[in-house]
Amino acid sequence: MRHGKKIHKIGRTASHRKATLQSMSAALIQHKRITTTLGKAKALRVFVEPILNRAKDTTTAGRREAFRHLQDKEAVKELYGSVAGAIGSRPGGYTRIVKLGQRGGDAAEMAIIELVDFNDVKPAGSAGAKRKTRRSRTRGTGDAAPVAAAPAKAAAPVADDAVEVVDEEVAETTATDAVEETPAAEATEAPAAEEEVVAEAPAVEEPLAEASAEASDAEATDADAGDDAQAGDEPPTEHRG
Repeated sequence: MRHGKKIHKIGRTASHRKATLQSMSAALIQHKRITTTLGKAKALRVFVEPILNRAKDTTTAGRREAFRHLQDKEAVKELYGSVAGAIGSRPGGYTRIVKLGQRGGDAAEMAIIELVDFNDVKPAGSAGAKRKTRRSRTRGTGDAAPVAAAPAKAAAPVADDAVEVVDEEVAETTATDAVEETPAAEATEAPAAEEEVVAEAPAVEEPLAEASAEASDAEATDADAGDDAQAGDEPPTEHRG
């Protein structure tokens, strides 16, 4: 039985498991983030965090001890370079595991393991918030939420009514202006028409006056001619002394 044994075997023998964790530790130190299965990520965290803590010891003995676990010169150089400077003030907890959900092929649980001081942005595709149970929803529900939401719902209709009232007032004002402008236009145009009629009336009457004047002149001429004819027909009067 496995009572008290916390080792993650990850389906490998001791030698195979050691080689796998060494290569994964070197990759994590160089790239600061790797994607693997959740079981391997948990096993790697137990294996790599003591090595990261040893980076604070810059002596030759400390470097040799780190190389004994990593078996990679480039990884040791990176560990005592940028990584040691970033984690120098952190007392522990150098890595973070973020679950990504199941893999499509074999439904294995995937995860990202990363160095905390180099990755502050939550990776895309990570699992959402923790699923809420019926009890948690009941506890989280309070009277403050509906009260806060009520004014927002009541405010929307008030804004719409205000807009409608403003539109109606604008429409009424426009209609009133149109009604008031129509008589003014008619009153302005009416005198002009009357003036044209008055101005044209004398032009029509002048020919009539001239025709009547000519007729009266013709009658006077005829009368004078008749008088002259009558005077010529009368016999001369004798003058007696």
